Amino acid sequence: MERDPRAYLWEVPQAAEAILTFTAGLDFAAYAQSELVQSAVERKFEIIGEALGQLSKYAPDLAARVTHSRRVVDFRNQLIHGYHQVKHDIVRHTVQTELPALRAEATLLLDELGPA
Repeated sequence: MERDPRAYLWEVPQAAEAILTFTAGLDFAAYAQSELVQSAVERKFEIIGEALGQLSKYAPDLAARVTHSRRVVDFRNQLIHGYHQVKHDIVRHTVQTELPALRAEATLLLDELGPA
């Protein structure tokens, strides 16, 4: 049985909010020194990427409405498969510059779709 596409979409703002909570008040130096925070942030990005990847399989029209959804999935793949090459400055930059818009966009789509 397939999941409701809203369930995949719901994962995005939930994980994004967690990332923003984990990194609140941390400058880059503090982020770079905390393996715990890095691991938590990367895990939540993996969840976001996996959710959007699944969304693209089961509801491609909906996934296409998420700006840069393919880039998010590719970022997830880099974190998982290229873990030894992860650049913490790129992850941190993504948190600060792209994640808030992604969270807002997913939330708007969920609101538009309404309850199950």
